[in-house]
Amino acid sequence: MSGTDILRVPPWHCEQGGDRCLVVVFEAHDPECSNRFAVELARRIVAAGMPQVRDVVPSMAAVGVHFEPASARDAVVRRVQALMPARLAREETDVREIELPVCYGGEHGRDLDDVARHCGLDRDEVIALHSASRVRVLMLGFAPGHPYLGMFDARLSIGRRTTPRTAVPQGSIGLANRQCVIYPVVLPAGWNLIGRIPLRLFDPLRASPCLLDVGDYVRFRAIGPEEFEHIAREQGPAIRPAATPAG
Repeated sequence: MSGTDILRVPPWHCEQGGDRCLVVVFEAHDPECSNRFAVELARRIVAAGMPQVRDVVPSMAAVGVHFEPASARDAVVRRVQALMPARLAREETDVREIELPVCYGGEHGRDLDDVARHCGLDRDEVIALHSASRVRVLMLGFAPGHPYLGMFDARLSIGRRTTPRTAVPQGSIGLANRQCVIYPVVLPAGWNLIGRIPLRLFDPLRASPCLLDVGDYVRFRAIGPEEFEHIAREQGPAIRPAATPAG
C-alpha cells in the first residue's frame, strides 16, 4: 500500500471527562481524517469487550469512553492506547451509502435564497452542489438520531444564522460551515434551512431506532412537493406539520 493510499493517525491525546469518562481527542485540522480514526477507534473499543467500559460515544473528532468503576481509569487508558489504529486505507470498503430525498426551498427550505446570495450562486447551483456531494455522517448528537454530515464543496461556506429559530420542522436540513444537519424532531435551530426530507430519522420502535449511523455516507436527491407529500404520508403522522414560525 503506497503512501498516497493510506491515512496516518493524526496527533491525539486523552482528556478526563469526569471521574468515569475518558475522552480521546484527535487533531481536527482535517475533520474527515480525524473522524475516520475516531469512528475506527470506537469500533475497536466496542469489539474488544472491555468489562469496565459501559458506553463508547464517537463524535466528530473525539471518542468518549465511559467506564466503571472510577479506579479502572488506568487500565482503560492502557487498553485504548493499544487499540489506536496507526493508519487506515484512504478508500473505505463495506460502508453503507444511503439516498435521502429532499424537497428544496419554499416552505421546506426558507433560507435557500439567502444562502444562494451569500455564496454568490443561484438557488439551482446550491441545490446541485448539495445533492452532488457524497457526504459522511460525522456524528450523531444534540438529539436522538440527529446527524452532522460533511464536508460539502467550499462554495457552500456560510456561517450560522445571527438569529436562531425557536422551532423548525422535523426533517429540516440546516446548512453551515460546509456541513449540514437534519433535525429528527421539532427543535430550536440556528442553521440555514435549505430543504426538508420526508423520512423519519429516529423511531424508538424500530429495531435500529436511528436511520443513519456514524460512518455512513449519504447522497441527497432533489424531489418536488408532490413526491415529498407522498413519501410523508407513507411515514405516518409524525412527519407533519410542515409549517414553522416565520423568521
